[in-house]
Amino acid sequence: MGQLQLNKVQKFYGDYEVLKGVELDVRDGEFVVFVGPSGCGKSTLLRMIAGLDATSKGDIIINGVRVNDLPPVKRGIAMVFQSYALYPHMTVFENIAFPLRVERMEEEKLKAKVENAARILHLETRLQQKPGMLSGGQRQRVAIGRAIVREPKIFLFDEPLSNLDAALRADMRIELAKLHRQLKATMIYVTHDQVEAMTMADRIVVLDAGNISQTGAPLELYHKPANQFVAGFIGNPKMNFLPVTCMSASEAGATVDYRGQTATLPVKPRDGMVGKMMTLGIRPEHIQLGSGEISLTVTPSVIERLGANTVAYAALGSETENFCAMLPGSVGIRADAPVAVGINAADCHLFDAEGIAFERRVELTDIDMNLLAPATA
Repeated sequence: MGQLQLNKVQKFYGDYEVLKGVELDVRDGEFVVFVGPSGCGKSTLLRMIAGLDATSKGDIIINGVRVNDLPPVKRGIAMVFQSYALYPHMTVFENIAFPLRVERMEEEKLKAKVENAARILHLETRLQQKPGMLSGGQRQRVAIGRAIVREPKIFLFDEPLSNLDAALRADMRIELAKLHRQLKATMIYVTHDQVEAMTMADRIVVLDAGNISQTGAPLELYHKPANQFVAGFIGNPKMNFLPVTCMSASEAGATVDYRGQTATLPVKPRDGMVGKMMTLGIRPEHIQLGSGEISLTVTPSVIERLGANTVAYAALGSETENFCAMLPGSVGIRADAPVAVGINAADCHLFDAEGIAFERRVELTDIDMNLLAPATA
């Protein structure tokens, strides 16, 4: 059992407030990912849960017990670091066994635990080798094995894949997802990579400057971002933002103007929105060749041909420096040649002057609605 509660957790370094009253409940068996840009406080929060950094204010509760004053070894957690933190002079077996030897576990039981962890991680044939003989992915699995043998209540991962190349990162994402399903353990994972967050998490916690900006299932954050920050952070390539003016509002939605073109976005209206400047958001994958309810002619400055897709970047005057469209891979567009693209209102998001999203009234299928809920709910 691995339940975690964060109650108004704050962290100060001198007068600088790194974390600003974070509140979060993590359910038993849930895979939660902390994601956000560098400096947002995600690694600091993980270290506070682990007991490596002290809490300035607030409470950290694991399985109903306040652990603020407990040392890391008493918290029932195991942490996997970015740097692996393996002992180069020890074999894989001894690296995995190290925390058990510290506990003075009897040899027969220790051996059984190490061999079980090695079997789970496909390291059976590597137990007598030393870390220098292993690939980056194998070294990371050894670090995870050292956590598994402790049978912790909660696993903590601090950007564990950032030292791996792209192919190994993709492989390890799959391995970690399989491991979570096999162990049914509570896992909290920190990354700045929103692709890792989207592919592995039951629930994502988006941090921004020490605050939780939004929590939810990956597709909930994709389809229903609470604000412009989350909308721009979740999704790859990131969402485009265009300045618009609200011309009218009704039960049908909000009619906005962009460079003399109007479109009615299916959002829930608010009082006082007419005449206000707002921001329209459109994801690159929702832009189409040809016309739309809002039509644009753009001249791509950079084109990335990725096989299945072609990504084009263009400037829209002084409004958007890198307006991005993700188009089919077979399109015959060229850099510095104008191309017509279109935007449909049903695909758009709308944000007020403070960046708060308007509630969208787009109908999703039953399958989509199921995917919006966390997997362990």
